[in-house]
Amino acid sequence: MHLSVKCFFLLSFIYIIGCHATPSGEREIVTPDAPTATEPGYDTTQKNVHVLVALCDNKYQGIVPVPAKIGNGQDPDNNLYWGCGYGVRTYFKKSSHWTFIKSIKRDGIKMQRLVFKHKRKNSYLIADAYNGMYIKDCTVDFFQSCSGRLKDVLDINGKRIGINGNASLIAYIGHDGLMDFNLNESFQNTDGKKRDAIILACISKKYFTPYLSQTQARPLVWSTGLMSPEAYTLHDALNAYLSNQSPEAMRSAAAKAYAKYQKCSEKAARNLLVTGF
Repeated sequence: MHLSVKCFFLLSFIYIIGCHATPSGEREIVTPDAPTATEPGYDTTQKNVHVLVALCDNKYQGIVPVPAKIGNGQDPDNNLYWGCGYGVRTYFKKSSHWTFIKSIKRDGIKMQRLVFKHKRKNSYLIADAYNGMYIKDCTVDFFQSCSGRLKDVLDINGKRIGINGNASLIAYIGHDGLMDFNLNESFQNTDGKKRDAIILACISKKYFTPYLSQTQARPLVWSTGLMSPEAYTLHDALNAYLSNQSPEAMRSAAAKAYAKYQKCSEKAARNLLVTGF
């Protein structure tokens, strides 16, 4: 059986243990698009995180279908990786470490943007939900951000912060689309800056290495096998990252979170989640 198909067998159980959307009355704040990265003045001292989430999609991704409600890649509110209990939006909103700042409606490709601020560190987290149909766009944007080719800034309450290639860490969350398609373009580093990366997708080390190595980004946490790329793994890895802990400490924090929620041994989780090339 093809790996991209096998990858999602375990996800059929997640609906039972943790899937629930946020309340339908959540206020969505619409703001203009961010200014271009050529505009000066964003804070270069911050360790900001930009998370690119490819929404789970039964129709447009090479996966074994999950329940229809959570596998609709055009419905962020109920999506497995966004609005469900362990999705990025819900999990980080409930976190005691992060304060939710705003939600921004975007377009048919990047459907929603969330902004969080860390409660103890001078750091922001920006999370973008990509329509599951456009998983390839999400993947390309991830590599372009890691290489410095794609840079942007965002104004938050009068403060300008760096995102995409102007962030210090870029994360990809979702199905490993590189099991299903190839990328013909190059992602060579454009500015000599070495960014940090987290890739939570099935067998991401194998499939992402040829492209990520071009960007010169440092892979802090990625996977060697099939996995469920839910938000608790990212959340705990970021706690270690923002406390200036080592990549190995980040990997350990991620593995402990994964073992807890997936009810597997920590040894198994550490074999799955690794750091570095």
